[in-house]
Amino acid sequence: MAVTPSSISLESLDLDPAFALHRGGKLEVRSTVPVRDADDLALAYTPGVAKVCSAIADEPDLVNDYTWVSNVVAVVSDGTAVLGLGDIGPAAAMPVMEGKALLFKQFAGVDAVPICISCTGVDEIVETVVRLAPSFGGVNLEDISAPRCFEIEDRLRELLDIPVFHDDQHGTAIVVLAALKNAARLTGRSLGDLRAVVAGAGASGVAVSRILLNAGIGDIAVADSKGLIHEGREGLNPVKEALARDTNRAGLRGSTESALAGADVFVGLSGSTVSEEAVASMAKNSIVFALSNPTPEVHPEVARKHAHVVATGRSDFPNQINNVLAFPGVFRGAFDVRATAITENMKVAAAEALASVVGDDLSADYVVPSPFDERVAPAVIAAVAEQARLDGVARR
Repeated sequence: MAVTPSSISLESLDLDPAFALHRGGKLEVRSTVPVRDADDLALAYTPGVAKVCSAIADEPDLVNDYTWVSNVVAVVSDGTAVLGLGDIGPAAAMPVMEGKALLFKQFAGVDAVPICISCTGVDEIVETVVRLAPSFGGVNLEDISAPRCFEIEDRLRELLDIPVFHDDQHGTAIVVLAALKNAARLTGRSLGDLRAVVAGAGASGVAVSRILLNAGIGDIAVADSKGLIHEGREGLNPVKEALARDTNRAGLRGSTESALAGADVFVGLSGSTVSEEAVASMAKNSIVFALSNPTPEVHPEVARKHAHVVATGRSDFPNQINNVLAFPGVFRGAFDVRATAITENMKVAAAEALASVVGDDLSADYVVPSPFDERVAPAVIAAVAEQARLDGVARR
């Protein structure tokens, strides 16, 4: 039943610390220059501002030097895939987008504006973001349901000359790759030695599979709600057809659990469940990333009985796969060199930098650093900026 203003009081809601923290929102806009007198006002606004406007009109790139544009991200959502809540609409998505903006500022000094839009059509979303783009240095797409999110990101990347990044896809993928590289190192293997099974072919499942392929995973099989994706399976959309061509070289059929027999790695991104028996059937020194929130596909304590390394998406267990390890530094690095895009190589570079922070402290309970480790953002920023230069997308 929907909560209406007459059915519950704000005072009673504020007894819950989550509501109390969110009261009035989590963001505000502050000026960076003082306006103490008429002279300050004349410089910050008219007539002084006219000189800056005219200069930008003559040389549009100056907008990056004389406005906030080059340091601000649009955090855009249509509210169709919010956390584990699903399609709850743009208004209900706003607390998440505010939170995302807060994390950009907290962890990398990047300003961000939450924008929840009241449209869900691919054409409408693309047109809306393109029209808003002159006000921003980058676009972070958030909580847009698959498969629309793939086309939306692809089209925006073609149309815009600023970084476009769907965090549900690529943020998750970067952190998974970092953690898996370290888990492989801990067990004396390389990525090329591993056979992985990914449960979930939505935004994060597809992106994780793609980045693991790009990084040289030995083999990977991806499952959706109907079972393993393979060539010749009927009813696949174009995204899954491409996955079928590029994955599952072993030609496996059937369920996620059947594919886990002898597998080295399980990555859960589907909200489904996996039995203890299936985890027990995996190869020696197996790696289990049960990432669905708030309920992992298999309880970490159960997985630990059989797997050498276990990670979740939760903060109350070791090895939290948290997107905040990636997206603030990725955008800061891209902004620092005024990159026109975020390339696949930049994502892999971010993962490698993130993995390197763990260093010699590597253990079964420490394959990925904490978001509060002060080394994380600088490492990711530097790696992304350098790779942008190498890839030829840096403008300075």
